[in-house]
Amino acid sequence: MNFESFSRQMLTSNAEPHVTIHKRGTLSLNRPAYEAIGSPASVELLFDRGAQIVGLRGVPHDVANAYHVRASTPSPSGPWVISAIAFTKYYDIDTTRSLRWPAHVQDGILCVDLTSAAVPVTSNRARNDAP
Repeated sequence: MNFESFSRQMLTSNAEPHVTIHKRGTLSLNRPAYEAIGSPASVELLFDRGAQIVGLRGVPHDVANAYHVRASTPSPSGPWVISAIAFTKYYDIDTTRSLRWPAHVQDGILCVDLTSAAVPVTSNRARNDAP
């Protein structure tokens, strides 16, 4: 038999950029998404109302509209989190459930098309109450 030892890092090593908008209005970026915009300490949150596209652009921390990006775990694979509650409320972005979208970079901006198909996300800590 030729068993391989599985490591969670194997899942994210070749992953495409993804952004999740969580129920509480936070945004999380996987490693490819974070690295795609230069692994910034802060981002500017952008929104195209007509196209329903969220944009994140890396900016210096002292920019007036800068939002701090923090690692949610000590793991180098991420994810990285941005508190965006006011942003999601202001633009009426649905946060009734956590959803993950593919992301791409255009002109240095990480773009998330909210009209594209999203994947519902549940916490790995969520309890299954079924018998």
